[in-house]
Amino acid sequence: MEGVRLCALTLLLCACGDGARLGGDAATDAARRMDAPLGARDAPPLGDALPLSDAPHLSDGRAVDARRADAALADGPSFGACIASGVPGTCIDVAACDGGRVPTPGLCPGPAAIQCCHAPPGDGGAGMCVNTVMPTPNAGIAEPAGLDGCPSGMTRVATFCIDRWEAFLEEVRADGSFAPWSPFHNPGTRQMRARSAEGAIPQGYINGQQAGAACTRAGKRLCTDTEWLRACRGPQMLTYPYGNARMTGVCNDHRAMHPAVELFPNDPNPFARIGDACINQLHDTVDRAGARAGCVTAEGVLDMMGNLHEWTADPAGTFRGGYYVDTVINGNGCLYATTAHDTGHWDYSTGFRCCAAATSP
Repeated sequence: MEGVRLCALTLLLCACGDGARLGGDAATDAARRMDAPLGARDAPPLGDALPLSDAPHLSDGRAVDARRADAALADGPSFGACIASGVPGTCIDVAACDGGRVPTPGLCPGPAAIQCCHAPPGDGGAGMCVNTVMPTPNAGIAEPAGLDGCPSGMTRVATFCIDRWEAFLEEVRADGSFAPWSPFHNPGTRQMRARSAEGAIPQGYINGQQAGAACTRAGKRLCTDTEWLRACRGPQMLTYPYGNARMTGVCNDHRAMHPAVELFPNDPNPFARIGDACINQLHDTVDRAGARAGCVTAEGVLDMMGNLHEWTADPAGTFRGGYYVDTVINGNGCLYATTAHDTGHWDYSTGFRCCAAATSP
C-alpha cells in the first residue's frame, strides 16, 4: 500500500528506506539501530575548517584535504603525530580511523589499539574528505530558461510546471545578493533559494521545511504528491520514468555497499552518522543532475527515480523516488514513498525539486 509509514525496518536499513547489502543478522541489527532519530537538526559547526581557497579539490570541484585535523573530525584523544611510509598521520584509536584512512601499528605510544592513522600510501591525501570543509561545486551554474511557459529550470507537465532536474541551493544574503551553497551541508536557518539546472550536484542533507522555503523564495513551491507521481509516471502512468520494466543502472538506483558503512568501517553504528557531509562525496553516490540521460520521463523530467529522495508538500512528511542505494524497499521506482519521518528530518539522502503553476495553456 502506497504511503505506508514504515522505513522497512525488517529488511535492511531505516534511513529513508536504505537498501544497502549488509547481509544476515548485521542487516537486521542495522535496521533496528536506524530507527533512532538523527539527532542534530541544524547545520554542522564549521569549527576549524580550512578555507575553501586553501583546500585542494577533486576534478569535479569537491574539496579534499590530506591533513584531516583531529578536532574537525572528532577523532577522539590524539597520541601525537606519526609518519607511515612517508605519509603523515595521527596516532588515534583504530576505531576512529575511518573516512578512507588506514591504520598502521607499531608507530605510536600507548595501547595496541592506538595506531598511526593516515591516507593510503601513494594516495597523497587525494579523496580524503574533511567534513567541515564546505565545497561549492555548483558555483557559476545558472538555471536555463523555462519551457512551455514555465519559470526557469522547469518544464510543463499536464496543468503544472516542475523542475527538470533535482534542485540545488543558493544562499540569499542579507543584502539581497546570492552566494553558492555546499550541496553536502544542511543550511540550518540560513535563507536559501532553490535552483534547477543540468550538471549541478543536487542538494542532499535538507529537511522538508527547508526545501519548501527554498522553493518559495524561488517563486515556486514543493510538488504535491499527485503532481510528483504524475510527473514521474508520465501520461501512461508507468512504474518507472522510462517504462514498466526495471532497467537497473539507467537511473542512479543502486549501490553495493551502504556509503555510511564504507565511510566508517570501524564504527559499530555508522548509521548514527548519516548527517556526515563526506557521505555524498564518496565515489558512486550522488550524480550530477542529468548525468544519466536515460533516466527521463516522456515529458523530459530527469532523475525522478533514484539519485536523491525528493520531498513533497505532504505536511506529515513524504519523500519519493528512492535514492542511489535503494529504489525497491518502499515501492518500485516512481511508486517509492518514504513516510516514516516528519518534515524536520534530514540526512545525506534527502533532496527535493519544485513545482509551480503553469502560466500559459
